[in-house]
Amino acid sequence: MLRSGVIAKKLGMTRLFLEDGRQVPVTVLQLDNLQVVAQRTAERDGYTAVQLGAGTAKAKRTTAALRGHFAKANVAPKRKIAEFRVSPENLIEVGAEISAEHYAEGQFVDIAGTSIGKGFAGVMKRHNFGGLRASHGVSVSHRSHGSTGQCQDPGKVFKGKKMAGHMGAVRVTTQNIQVVKTDADRGLIMVKGSVPGSKGGWVTIKDAVKKPLPKDLPLPAGLKSAVSAAPVEEVAAEGGEA
Repeated sequence: MLRSGVIAKKLGMTRLFLEDGRQVPVTVLQLDNLQVVAQRTAERDGYTAVQLGAGTAKAKRTTAALRGHFAKANVAPKRKIAEFRVSPENLIEVGAEISAEHYAEGQFVDIAGTSIGKGFAGVMKRHNFGGLRASHGVSVSHRSHGSTGQCQDPGKVFKGKKMAGHMGAVRVTTQNIQVVKTDADRGLIMVKGSVPGSKGGWVTIKDAVKKPLPKDLPLPAGLKSAVSAAPVEEVAAEGGEA
């Protein structure tokens, strides 16, 4: 059974105090106007999935093709779009808004985001090398990686060798993160520990693939009762003025 994931914005980190007095470091993630923009069906596309949009974008800064795409779904232009594979029985209606109650407290999730870029980094920072010796003839190159290959045979450096280079700014998925608390009114999901990416960055949250799902999860998704949608005429008119 595959449920849809969600798109969330990373607000930062704080801590929560539990009833037994323990404090838990949490990352606060916000669902910002998260709506279903399109469906993918097996008959038309060969697979089943839902396309979600989050955030708010100005119509004049949205391409004409995307303006038409959002107008067809009768939703306001979105800042971030992502697609999630789902089971056929878990397809969500276009225009429906997903709430933070999509996940249950105590549930485990997998979160993917773009890690913070570190620029060009050496091997000690990038790959946790120990460095060279502090004495016995080593000078200048204490933090270098040392030899990277052999002699005439094979006479080359193998691909994938751990060396200095660009660090960060890549897609990272952290698995088995526990949901500590959800706030449906403010659209907040608080998860235990750290999450890839910087403050204000977008992340995707999915049900953990290596943990069993809770039995009381909402199907096909945790939806808000009232679906908020922007009139198509207003979106088209605003886009035409750009």
